[in-house]
Amino acid sequence: MPIETIYGHLQGLKSSQLKQLQRLYHQRLPGDRLTTPEFAQRLAAVSTEIGQPVCAYINRRGQVIRVGVGTVRQTQIPPLELPRYGAERLSGIRCIATQLKSEPPSEGTLTAMALQRLDALVILVASGGGFERRGGGATGYVQEAFLAHLVPHPEASWTVSPAMSLDMIAQQDFLDLTESLETEFQREFVAQQVDADHDRALLVGVLTGRLTAQAFQDGLVELARLVETAGGEVMHVVRQKRTHPHPQTVVGEGKVQEIALAAQTVGASLVVFDRDLSPAQVRNLEMQIGVRVVDRTEVILDIFAQRAQTGAGKLQVELAQLEYMMPRLAGRGRSMSRLGGGIGTRGPGETKLETDRRAIQRRISRLQNDVNQLQAHRSRLRQRRQNHEVPSIAVVGYTNAGKSTLLNALTNAEVYTADQLFATLDPTSRRLMLTDAVNHQSLEIVLTDTVGFIHDLPPSLMDAFRATLEEVTEADALLHVVDLSHPAWQSQIRAVMAILSEMPVTPGPALVVFNKIDQVNGDALALAQSEFPQALFISASDRLGFETLRQRLLQLVHYAVSYRLS
Repeated sequence: MPIETIYGHLQGLKSSQLKQLQRLYHQRLPGDRLTTPEFAQRLAAVSTEIGQPVCAYINRRGQVIRVGVGTVRQTQIPPLELPRYGAERLSGIRCIATQLKSEPPSEGTLTAMALQRLDALVILVASGGGFERRGGGATGYVQEAFLAHLVPHPEASWTVSPAMSLDMIAQQDFLDLTESLETEFQREFVAQQVDADHDRALLVGVLTGRLTAQAFQDGLVELARLVETAGGEVMHVVRQKRTHPHPQTVVGEGKVQEIALAAQTVGASLVVFDRDLSPAQVRNLEMQIGVRVVDRTEVILDIFAQRAQTGAGKLQVELAQLEYMMPRLAGRGRSMSRLGGGIGTRGPGETKLETDRRAIQRRISRLQNDVNQLQAHRSRLRQRRQNHEVPSIAVVGYTNAGKSTLLNALTNAEVYTADQLFATLDPTSRRLMLTDAVNHQSLEIVLTDTVGFIHDLPPSLMDAFRATLEEVTEADALLHVVDLSHPAWQSQIRAVMAILSEMPVTPGPALVVFNKIDQVNGDALALAQSEFPQALFISASDRLGFETLRQRLLQLVHYAVSYRLS
């Protein structure tokens, strides 16, 4: 690209005017001054002659690196072309811009300044009233000027000076201004800084017509927990209500600018959307925002990559990641490389993401064959249990409902538990001896802890984890664990039932068990009892209601076995 490229609105300009604009690239400004009267007058002269605003972008060495015709917003440097210093630094670029009206800079202009993290913005009000010709050249006339710059303040992103003369602007100490600003930004950044290994995430939620306001809010809360579980820290949340998502950027143009500005303000290293994004949407958003953009599915995949412990689990995670990332390889660019670590970049398959599509497709085929073998192996194990007439019960439920805690309490297993989403990923089976309290007969069963379900479980995970989910379809019965302490427990039940209904084989009969009753009040208990009169109420952590649970499990197994034999 030629160094003297002129950006912006060039239609109708004469060749002589273009040459005047190109000659601005030959100017060199002092390193300690915002501008000089001579450069400002020359810029104003060109602007007045062509009847349009003109912007010159200058680095700290005083070199003009970009000249554009139009407003600051229309000529701004794309985010991916700007230096990436982080929230504690400015970009090292200042802008000297003209406008033809005598008024302070608009909010759009100031937003463009903030998005570029400019060192400073000088607005020259150019007027033709004092124009005169000297030696065949035009000298401009600057009526007044405004100085704007960013501020590290939670309630304001920038400050604008009152109108001042050009001489006052030219006498401003540029080095002192930038050094003091970056010192303040550094102090603010250190005060808010999280662990360097953590992503600073900005969440974006889009409320469309198909969602209620409560379901939308519950989804954002869940997304925040997913990000935290993946190792990130939520710094800010942006919301927008739309009839339909924008096909190119999900949100509108103005909201993209707001997201970009918010990401700059809070120092976000990651923007997370509450819905699946197309590859084109991700590329468009990253180009305009300037930081990595991921969707909900990618966060879930990242959690799975961290949680998988067994060879089978890692195998299925890699398959899910590659199937998800395959159509998203093109257009990432070097500056958006996914090999740097952080949410959406981890997992066994991460080194495959930058190889060509054919190699990835071959890897996917091999992984699918491995998953088929895993599926066959687990099928033989289930067949062996059935030959020995050992009934099986799959423990299902929404993620973080307490399934693993219940399995540990009933069978003395040592499955990892934590107050996190998807704390356990790999299925665990344990034997449990049940005794009939009436006739004192004993029966041995197998309890299998399965991966937690979630709203809109990504299709790639459904496909990759089919071997695990077959534990659900092949079980004689289901134990559906519900977290009664969660405010959205009703929608979580519906989500689990929706996923179960999509299974290729209809699961066996289910017993609904409401967990964590030690954390709820009487009203929540009464509501659940009225809606699910046949359900059981327990506390897995406090072992409340276990004797009744054992008897109900025995009844469930007898019913399931008799139903299967019939």
